[in-house]
Amino acid sequence: MEEVAKRAKVGIGTLYRRFATREALLAATSNERFMAVATTSRARAVNLEPGDALRQFLEELAENTSVYHSLAASLGTVIQHGTPGCTAITAEGQRLLQCAQEAGIVRPDASFDDIICVVSAIAIAVEKSSAPTVRIAHLVDLLLDGMRVR
Repeated sequence: MEEVAKRAKVGIGTLYRRFATREALLAATSNERFMAVATTSRARAVNLEPGDALRQFLEELAENTSVYHSLAASLGTVIQHGTPGCTAITAEGQRLLQCAQEAGIVRPDASFDDIICVVSAIAIAVEKSSAPTVRIAHLVDLLLDGMRVR
């Protein structure tokens, strides 16, 4: 937070009055990115099977989450801040998960919170990868294989 305040040329108190926590700051700075992911996903999903729509959403969310190390490490807390982007990304993720569950693709005991935990881990894992997109796709495949209805 001190580094952010310094770069913004404001006092640390000013920054904390606007953003009480690091997660609140991350939610605000991720708002547009999350809105774009949710909007793109919703538009794309009408032309995809539920499993494919969920897969693409998870890959895109992991790619966007890996942009900031702090975001990847605290995604579950950040998306609870209620910004329009946080609300949109949560609603879209829950919608896609429910569609995949109703289609019999994803286990009924899988929750959106489970997905967020694993997306966070994927984002952290690819931070230093030389081919993050390929690595994300592989890790999302592993996640979805584990969530598949048997």
